[in-house]
Amino acid sequence: MKIRRSERLIDTTQYLLEHPHTLIPLTFFAARYSSAKSSISEDLAIVKKTLKERGTGFLETIPGAAGGVVYTPTITNEAAKEYIESLADRLSEEDRLLPGGYVYLSDMLGQPDLLRMVGRIIAAQYLDKEIDAVMTVATKGVPIAQAVSYYLNVPFVIVRRDSKITEGSTVSVNYVSGSSERIEKMELSKRSLKRGSKVLIVDDFMKGGGTVNGMKSLIEEFEAELVGITVFAESRFKGERAISDYRSLLYVKDVDTSTKTITVVPGNCFNE
Repeated sequence: MKIRRSERLIDTTQYLLEHPHTLIPLTFFAARYSSAKSSISEDLAIVKKTLKERGTGFLETIPGAAGGVVYTPTITNEAAKEYIESLADRLSEEDRLLPGGYVYLSDMLGQPDLLRMVGRIIAAQYLDKEIDAVMTVATKGVPIAQAVSYYLNVPFVIVRRDSKITEGSTVSVNYVSGSSERIEKMELSKRSLKRGSKVLIVDDFMKGGGTVNGMKSLIEEFEAELVGITVFAESRFKGERAISDYRSLLYVKDVDTSTKTITVVPGNCFNE
């Protein structure tokens, strides 16, 4: 049974949104809707125009017999900055300050709508990069890494600080904690990351940068390539951080321990 154009447009858009960075042949849609390729091309032109106007992504047409279309999700710089500013206001709420200068994030990082937006914003910063995997450290960085990996359509790998028998053989490194200056250990399953992979590191919160620097060391052990580093939030840090080349969505600008209040502003990802 032939499907009406309105139904095709809805279903086509939904399918593209669920399969980012995936080459989809026109023959797939033609068979799916029992429609001619010319009709499918017209549908995709409408979807492409709408995505571009809304700033939610772009649709690239790959010519040739083995061609098709590829949907790349993105977000406008204005929309991303507006959303991050709203998060900065939320993080500046009372009673979010924890001992040691950390910020309570668990409630926010448990919200699906927030994770979707954060994942889209971070992924959009690396549209011009080839990425094979997203790396984070257990545990609070996991939902962020998962959201980013969804929009990049690549696997995410979880670095752990303790051995799990279910991980099999692992590669481990020692690193210096940036905030406490203690020697710590982290490890990653040998099966998690292929040699030569291009890796994006994401994490939830950064002070001295020791944890992120440890992940950099692991990437080197796997003979892989570091593509970039993005953290959800960074705090003000006295001294020299273990890393310098990174992006942050939020920056904890000021901390008042007497009133347990903090001031949060957008991070350096909007400085470029």
